Amino acid sequence: MRSLLILLAALLLSSCQPPSKPLPPVRQGKELVVVTYNSPSTYYVDGLNNFAGLEYDLTKLFAKYLGNDIKIRFLLVDNIGQVVPTLLRGKAHLAAAGLSITHLRQYMVRFGLPYQEVRQQVVFNRERSNKPASTRDLAGKLLEVPAGSSYAERLGEIAQLLPELQWRELKNESSDELLERVAEGALDYTIADSQLVAMAQNFYPNLAVGFDFGLPDHLAWAFPKTDDDWLYQKSLGFFDKISKDGTLRSLLDRYYGHSERLEQADVTNFLVRMRTVLPQYLRLFKQAQEITGIDWRLLAAISYRESHWDTYSTSPTNVRGLMMLTEDTADKMGVTDRLDPNQSILAGARYLVTLKDTIPARVPEPDRTWLALASYNIGYAHLEDARVLAQRQKLNPDAWADLKHTLPLLNKYEYFSSVKHGFARGGAPVIFVESVRTYYKILERYEEKHIPVLPSFNLAYATARGTTLTP
Repeated sequence: MRSLLILLAALLLSSCQPPSKPLPPVRQGKELVVVTYNSPSTYYVDGLNNFAGLEYDLTKLFAKYLGNDIKIRFLLVDNIGQVVPTLLRGKAHLAAAGLSITHLRQYMVRFGLPYQEVRQQVVFNRERSNKPASTRDLAGKLLEVPAGSSYAERLGEIAQLLPELQWRELKNESSDELLERVAEGALDYTIADSQLVAMAQNFYPNLAVGFDFGLPDHLAWAFPKTDDDWLYQKSLGFFDKISKDGTLRSLLDRYYGHSERLEQADVTNFLVRMRTVLPQYLRLFKQAQEITGIDWRLLAAISYRESHWDTYSTSPTNVRGLMMLTEDTADKMGVTDRLDPNQSILAGARYLVTLKDTIPARVPEPDRTWLALASYNIGYAHLEDARVLAQRQKLNPDAWADLKHTLPLLNKYEYFSSVKHGFARGGAPVIFVESVRTYYKILERYEEKHIPVLPSFNLAYATARGTTLTP
């Protein structure tokens, strides 16, 4: 308890500096100021140079919920340890930074409704270290965590009973960076939230979880303890609304729903073939993007999931080539040789565009793309059946987070007998889409996006003239 009090005092002292200018209430200033920091789970720029992150999306929706006249401004700090002190100095109206509700933080701020449950996990490099089974196995090892994190707080509590436990708290390194250091062998252990670990394992397959570090945590927004209760109450209503209408479920799925789909061997093999096989098809994928507008990395992810970039791949049902085209699809796309990489990649890209255009216009991205990918795998007719089942179960037929629960029902008689197109192996498109999403994320991390040479190139023009790719 003594160490907690010392830490609390340090945090309070770091936040005692008053702001140069008082921040007006949101209703008065018509501006919502949100303090956060750059990380894969909060706020970042994605592979298409768009702002993204769970906290970014949530707070943008919250500003809209408050009223169309409310603008939002993000105040970025260097690390998670600066988030709460910045809020206490009155420089932001709320903190949206993947904050766990901890005893120490509850002394200083008040938390809104929890929106996600996570587990703190001890992570090690399976190629360099033995699996730790308990906290005692961490003693004498190099353990680092971000300063000001919930992991540091929990370590301080445990150290009261285990004095030999030692660790370092780093001010300028995030969990993402520490996980990378463990993967590189420069660090024995770190502790990170389970959703961050799952994402990191898709980039570093040698990372493994030793054990869960304590009980599950809940993440929530933090607010100053002030007399102005309006914004806090609005946040409660907002999270109640998005929890009931499925918006929160869809956002969580967007960022984390695919993270645990691949096994270690899947990621390892993909990373190897990304370096050794993909380069010979790079030009074709990028030229397909020039013609169709589909990110070449998504096309490459589809191709890998379909054929592992094996141009001669053939299934028992005679689906063939890099994009594993059926005879019917090949005929529709004007393909004369499905084993020709040139024709296969462009046809697959054009077919995906056709499927995206078939999805109802009201379906937003990225769900529109995920639904089109499911159609690529199972056919649009069966996707429509899954959407009907979603409506019957009072789920959102336009949200991938809901459809991936109704698609597998198409192989159960009580469900497929009640829809138009009957039986289908509905679990297959779920595995397909989630795998493609993960491969796409990996490619976004390691491969640069392509800037089209002819950004206004017309797909209809190209299609009408039977455009092919230049090998």
